[in-house]
Amino acid sequence: MSDVAPRLSIGEAAERTGLSVHTLRFYEREGLLASPIQRDPGGRRVYHQDDVDWITVCVILRASGMPLPAIRRYTELVRAGGGNETERLVLLREHRERVVDQMDQLRKCLDLINFKAGMYEDVLDQLAVPPATSADADR
Repeated sequence: MSDVAPRLSIGEAAERTGLSVHTLRFYEREGLLASPIQRDPGGRRVYHQDDVDWITVCVILRASGMPLPAIRRYTELVRAGGGNETERLVLLREHRERVVDQMDQLRKCLDLINFKAGMYEDVLDQLAVPPATSADADR
């Protein structure tokens, strides 16, 4: 077995992360990557599994609503190495609080949607059942 980590093209990295090639380049320009992306002799970007793993963290943080400046700050702290774990924790706890608040709001929205949908289902159920006639009562 080889000790050499597999090298991925930008297209392969995009496929593994679910991002577009354009977005990967944007993340790199915005300073969101934990380590510089290497280049091959032809100048093409070369990604490794560590890069894909970090990008996946960024994707999840972004999908959870974390603003790009906060992701950039978190990346800077990681890049700086040990000794700033307290600041990283504060950043993540603040974001967690925002996510929990968003989830509470979404639960309230879902409750209202379920209530309204139930009302319409009841109305449609009543319309679908023909009213009982005296002939039906004789059966």
